[in-house]
Amino acid sequence: MNAFVPVVATPAHSPSVTHTSVCSSSSALHGRRSLRARVNYAPQARSTHKWSMIATGEPLEDWLHRVEKDLGKCTRSIFAACKEIAYKIRTASCDKMACFNDFGDEQLAIDVLADKVIFDNLEASGVVAMASSEEVPVEKKITAGGKFSVAFDPLDGSSIIDTNFSVGTIFGVWSGDSFVGQDGHGVVCAGLAIYGPRTTITLAIDGVEGAHEFLLIDDFSAKHGSWIHTAAFSSVNEGKLFAPGNMRAAQDNPGYAKLLDHYYSEKYQLRYTGGMVPDVNQILVKGKGVFCNPASPSAKAKLRVLYEVLPIGYVIEKAGGKSSNGAGSVLDIKIKGCEDRSQVCYGSAGEVKRFEELVGVTYAVEPAAAK
Repeated sequence: MNAFVPVVATPAHSPSVTHTSVCSSSSALHGRRSLRARVNYAPQARSTHKWSMIATGEPLEDWLHRVEKDLGKCTRSIFAACKEIAYKIRTASCDKMACFNDFGDEQLAIDVLADKVIFDNLEASGVVAMASSEEVPVEKKITAGGKFSVAFDPLDGSSIIDTNFSVGTIFGVWSGDSFVGQDGHGVVCAGLAIYGPRTTITLAIDGVEGAHEFLLIDDFSAKHGSWIHTAAFSSVNEGKLFAPGNMRAAQDNPGYAKLLDHYYSEKYQLRYTGGMVPDVNQILVKGKGVFCNPASPSAKAKLRVLYEVLPIGYVIEKAGGKSSNGAGSVLDIKIKGCEDRSQVCYGSAGEVKRFEELVGVTYAVEPAAAK
């Protein structure tokens, strides 16, 4: 089964989708492709029938009628922020500032802008109680009486933005007014925004099966500035495509060294940009492959559980893939604090199982440093 489903308009009341083909003239999708996947949606709150459709070509506003009203408001606010960030990236200065985040990472000017844009939009939604950014890893109160807590990495890959590589935003939404004590199973919405030749967001959300791609239309047509539903992802198959992060860890993590040897000897295709968001998202678009970022004694786990590991794990698993920290699904990891870190693997069932067998749990999770 191909995990990528091209755009086709299907009536909202359609009971099923048959196997067929479609030719799209969209600038985002060219050529004739076989429609070989179907996503079944949960019932809409104000309707008794089930949604059953593939990628629809619907505007975001219409598509979000499938989800709970306030969760839709929260989601729209994040999409609005990502649209603004996409435009700012195109004109941003990439000169580095004399400014550092709380982890000691040097920030770029666009980091600061992206962080502010997201906080402003979350506040404007009126439904977010708490939010936390990887740039300042603390829980920040937003709206009294809000229903959701939102964690985000405003600009993942900012260190490569000056090379004009693709970068992204990662976000996760939980119910309630705190993250601590929750795990990935409590996520109600998560997504990956990719700022590249196209600007897209891959979204997974409570009440809707699969993960879904939305394209930001930027062609000065009547739909300019709109988010359009362009693809649905429902499976991650076995395939020889790999994106290995933190490769220096192989020097003193024998399991990772064996895993890399397997990729090389079996002639896997290396597809790695150094930007986590596009490197993970390609697994969904291609419908196969693996991304891993192990740890070792000298190359500690660097990915933050709250801002990166859990939101991406939710998206991958909703799309039919698997995730692991070496012991099991990353969604099982309890959030102890905003600075928790973990090693990780995302991909097909077979690739994630191989990661667990070879890399395992020895360096799986590094607790946050005591203060």
